[in-house]
Amino acid sequence: MIVTAHALAKTLSGKHLIDGKLASPQLGKNFPVLNPATGEDFSEAASGEAGDVNAAVQAALKSQKAWAKKPARERGKLVAEVGRLLSEHQEELAQLMCLETGKAIRTECRVEVSAAADIWTFYGGLGSELKGETIPFSHDMLTLTQREPIGVVGAIIPWNVPLLLMALKVCPALVAGNCVVMKSAEEAPFCVLRVAELAQKFLPPGVLNVLSGFGPECGGALVEHPAVRKITFTGSVETGKIIAHSAAEKLIPTTLELGGKSPMIVLEDADLDRAVQGAVIGVRFTRQGQSCTCASRIFIHRSLHDEFVARLMAKVNAMKIGNPFDETTDIGSIISPQQFARVRKYIDIGEKTPGAKAHYCGQLTKDPQFAQGLFVQPVIFTGLTNASPVAREEIFGPVTSVMMFDEFDEAIAMANDSSYGLAATVWTRDLAKALQATQRLEAGFVQVNQNLVVQANLSYGGIKDSGLGKEASCEAMCEHFTQKKTIIINMR
Repeated sequence: MIVTAHALAKTLSGKHLIDGKLASPQLGKNFPVLNPATGEDFSEAASGEAGDVNAAVQAALKSQKAWAKKPARERGKLVAEVGRLLSEHQEELAQLMCLETGKAIRTECRVEVSAAADIWTFYGGLGSELKGETIPFSHDMLTLTQREPIGVVGAIIPWNVPLLLMALKVCPALVAGNCVVMKSAEEAPFCVLRVAELAQKFLPPGVLNVLSGFGPECGGALVEHPAVRKITFTGSVETGKIIAHSAAEKLIPTTLELGGKSPMIVLEDADLDRAVQGAVIGVRFTRQGQSCTCASRIFIHRSLHDEFVARLMAKVNAMKIGNPFDETTDIGSIISPQQFARVRKYIDIGEKTPGAKAHYCGQLTKDPQFAQGLFVQPVIFTGLTNASPVAREEIFGPVTSVMMFDEFDEAIAMANDSSYGLAATVWTRDLAKALQATQRLEAGFVQVNQNLVVQANLSYGGIKDSGLGKEASCEAMCEHFTQKKTIIINMR
């Protein structure tokens, strides 16, 4: 039987998960959680502070040595079992995510739960890859390295894809022998908490702990806790820099995924049908543009511009905006009033720019039940330049700018003219230009003639202001969640 989202939220209301059990916050403080599709508060989450962080960290410390001693493949089997369990609970998790994020259940929530379960399963099979090396240093010495867990890992995630990002941080850390204390996003605390609760069926108490709360009081306390030996974070550049500074004071490593302003380059010989569909996927319209890899800057050859814009508008106009629980809905709501205001601010900037035109797509729901919902029509801007704030700053909304170029080198230069360097795509039938683009584009995740989201076993991470480190791969587990020890045995 599938538990309804409201019933689950009620069960999890005002709770952290510490040492294998749901626990109330030490200071007894909760905060309301909004259903962004209706504008109504539907439950309350625990407001964690330093005392809760310390309790979770102490639980992780207590469990870490025993967890690290467990053979890596056995750890992996338990992590994989969690992935299987999540698949069995896909519908209830999708409904809970839909309730707290406003993302459409058909186009986004079920897809994300499935992807998250796949990541748990993927990392569960990588225990055998925690390998050391033998070094031919001297015939009289046996010289080798081995990988060891770091200890207690602090993980902080945002609200846009909570279960996917939870899996990307928790799974490699656990398989590598670490214990984790995770802080969820205050806008979306419940589906993450539910996954942690389900995981207790297979994970020993204290191995995975989840707190909810606000950045300074909960996230800051987690970063600064002396027993936390690694931080993995996804969020804004500004917060990432604060975390990096705090981590530097402790001399601990970080993995930081800090967003992007991803370019999409469409050359004159591109398959226009594929490119238009790639833009629909790449702008992440079904996620309301709330994605770090959102194709928010589309550079298109002048000869294709008008036809591309017309086709893209037709595709997006056919998408339904409204009730996230409706199986016919394509696009849900923006996550919060603050984010809604931010998206509207950038749309207003674009509309007031001389020579620019805002093409609104789709029809907002007229259902009175959702009159207070945070819905935004997708906007495709034309006539902007690459210097516009709309084209330079991360909006995190269903907004993209289509800008023209004449020469290949011009397109590459405009694409690289950004402080970000997370993802990029190029669309062409010319293999030579495709290869040149992949080499010249300043981004950590470059694709040709497709716009896939993050996938298990594909190394993912950015450069420049988009952050440090990689996720989603074996490399991420070995390089970012273990420390290497060199061992030398003198045999003389």
